[in-house]
Amino acid sequence: MKKLLPYKNIEAFVFKLWEREVSEDSISEKENKLLRLWRTQTEKNLDAIHMKESKERVLSGLEYYFPQTDSISISSVKSFTTHLYKMAAVIILLLSLGGIFTYTMFIKPDVYIAKSGNRIVRLEDGSVVTLLQGAVLTVEKSFPASTRVVDLKGDAIFSVAKSKTHPFIVRADGFSTKVLGTVFKISQSGKRKAVDLYEGKVAVSTPGVPVSFLKPNQKWTNFGIAHTTAVISLRPVKNSADRIAAILSLSFNDVPLKEVVVVLESNYHTKVQYPKEAEDKKITADFTGGTVGENIESLAFILGLEVQKKENTYILKK
Repeated sequence: MKKLLPYKNIEAFVFKLWEREVSEDSISEKENKLLRLWRTQTEKNLDAIHMKESKERVLSGLEYYFPQTDSISISSVKSFTTHLYKMAAVIILLLSLGGIFTYTMFIKPDVYIAKSGNRIVRLEDGSVVTLLQGAVLTVEKSFPASTRVVDLKGDAIFSVAKSKTHPFIVRADGFSTKVLGTVFKISQSGKRKAVDLYEGKVAVSTPGVPVSFLKPNQKWTNFGIAHTTAVISLRPVKNSADRIAAILSLSFNDVPLKEVVVVLESNYHTKVQYPKEAEDKKITADFTGGTVGENIESLAFILGLEVQKKENTYILKK
């Protein structure tokens, strides 16, 4: 190669060519020939490895001017992931809102509250409920169904639309009232529960005692004592708003003697004395149809005691 070039080194030869290009002087035929030979010889002296490295260096120099495949891929993945999260968030939000809407419209019970005074609630079956102050009525979305069921806290008056095939049930605190069509009032004050019937018929049930069936002008109550039930007749007094109360049925199921005696004394207007050690003895008895004397005789028999009466006081003793 050096024999073909009249210059000391390749740099000088290239420099001379550059000067000719700048000055626009023509390159001699001999110099063109030398240049072709130099290019051919140079390419032959480059083996495959050097050619590969040379191409890689050229390509690496050009990478800056071209979009990076990895960058596009990573950026695309990040963008896609971000959009995916946004889409998922929107879907979850829509599902949540849809779930809330569905629950509110089709599942969540309707709750009616009489906050500051009485409130009238008209149900879909035509029944009308007058909630007294403080009462809460809960009605399932399925109402009215084959069985019309509502839940009540507090006091309310029900005017139930008549239906021979679809019973109306009011579930209260510890007892329920079942009717087919009637007007009645439910009262709940602490442990004391009561149902007053004005029209029709109702059946009142509570755990542990027989079902009570009421007719108009009758009242069911537990006297505020668990496992106790009574039906009371309320006869109106002529020319008066008062009513005369008379016990028609009275049942106790596993009730302490001291509580049984409280009921007997308050409803029969009498006094009952018994041994102190017997006050917590559990009594199960049905006093339906008996007079006050007969009922206390039955109570004494259950306790294994004798009965002695002095004026208006019954004394139970061994």
